[in-house]
Amino acid sequence: MIRTATPADLDAVVQLHTEARATYYRGHLPEEEYAGAAEVGLSRGGWSRAIDRPDATVLCAERDGTLAGIAAFAVRDGVMHLTQLHVSPSHWRTGIGTELHTACVDAWRQAGVDSARLEVFVHNTRAQAFYADRGWAPDPDHPRAGTHLVLRLTVS
Repeated sequence: MIRTATPADLDAVVQLHTEARATYYRGHLPEEEYAGAAEVGLSRGGWSRAIDRPDATVLCAERDGTLAGIAAFAVRDGVMHLTQLHVSPSHWRTGIGTELHTACVDAWRQAGVDSARLEVFVHNTRAQAFYADRGWAPDPDHPRAGTHLVLRLTVS
């Protein structure tokens, strides 16, 4: 089931986000930069704001009553951004990421969005392949933002 996140989901969202980020940052960044107490606190604040913002959407994917995936998107500078899409590693390759992605694209279509952008960590090749399989391609205007590749999707 995919549904809109509520403040009651915050603890589970932060836990899933931290767990998922560790899978692609481990070995590339110091642990305190993705799983340290200060970083988890920043993450909690960001997710809390995103859940409460009327101009952002946070989606939760549940399996058997447990949070298995999250996605978030919002318009920044007039462009739709997929700011987060994470699946609990214990649920990888079960279709949850695809379901979340589809829910995002469907919402964008309903809102009349023509294209969307995202940033993916340069070493996260698994996520890069996931996005490429769904039609995302390097943004020709801004192909990179620091340690992240910038991808664009034409929403048809």
